[in-house]
Amino acid sequence: MPTYNRMAAVAYANRWWDSVNPEYPVFRDDCTNFISQCLRAGGAPMRGAPNRGQGWWMIGQPERWSYSWSVAHSLRWYLETSTQGLRATRVSSPSELQLGDLIFYDFTGDGRIDHSTIVTRIEQGVPYVNAHTSNSSDRLYTYEDSTAYTPNMQYYYYHIEDVF
Repeated sequence: MPTYNRMAAVAYANRWWDSVNPEYPVFRDDCTNFISQCLRAGGAPMRGAPNRGQGWWMIGQPERWSYSWSVAHSLRWYLETSTQGLRATRVSSPSELQLGDLIFYDFTGDGRIDHSTIVTRIEQGVPYVNAHTSNSSDRLYTYEDSTAYTPNMQYYYYHIEDVF
């Protein structure tokens, strides 16, 4: 069975956090496209093409992708409901995360996910993340230094399953 290569996902996040891989399209709000690329670099299998509303996938020439590939809210729902291939478990604490896991952000607390990041470093149980849109490397996961931060911010922590 294929396994999630956490170190490959993190290496990709560290390589491309402040630039774009020419093999992929770039979005104005690029956070989830970047996270999907990191997951793919870690060996996550794609499925569901060509239905944009199903699965998690990206195909080229012409470039097409699922909503879950490029929209934070959609990727969060995909991970939470997927029963095959790329799957994740929502955990209650950032201390339960490992390298290559994901954190989603609801900036206003309205129940809609606005942003996604990947855990690239853990110091004394505290995750640090990389992201696109406002390109970030080795940023404290709380995002309290972000202009998007509000006191209502909600965090969603996802542990990527090791076996696909």
